[in-house]
Amino acid sequence: MPKRWGKGSKPPEGYDIIEPILEALENESRDKVKESNAGKRNTESLWPVHQINWQRSRYVYDMFYTHNRISRKVYDYCIKNKIVDASLIAKWKKTGYERLCSTYVINPANYKFGTTSICRVPLNDRSREQMNAIDPTTGCMGCASGKDASHR
Repeated sequence: MPKRWGKGSKPPEGYDIIEPILEALENESRDKVKESNAGKRNTESLWPVHQINWQRSRYVYDMFYTHNRISRKVYDYCIKNKIVDASLIAKWKKTGYERLCSTYVINPANYKFGTTSICRVPLNDRSREQMNAIDPTTGCMGCASGKDASHR
């Protein structure tokens, strides 16, 4: 178990089910942070960090809510020790946010004119110029939910 997750408390029984994947994602995140940023914009170097955070949170969310493979104690342990993004998971439970990439993209204070990110706009509602638009902070191309939404 990585030291930063322990915080002195022992993980509950059943944590071993998700531990290998969480460790692999933590190692991948560490490697991405150490990579050279040559030739990238400042925000581009953070894209993998946002994506791995999404993967880790989605994995625990799916293991608890979709597949029922982990207990409430394991899920709460992950939230309490900040292994997953609790605010992102809370948004996934709400209609229209099932595929949200980051809480950053829905905060109007982060964007001009008090709007949200382009990645929240379904592909069929985008103009031709906006079809390949990527959120500059997270690197997300489309996390809109619903039947007409793009797929990640």
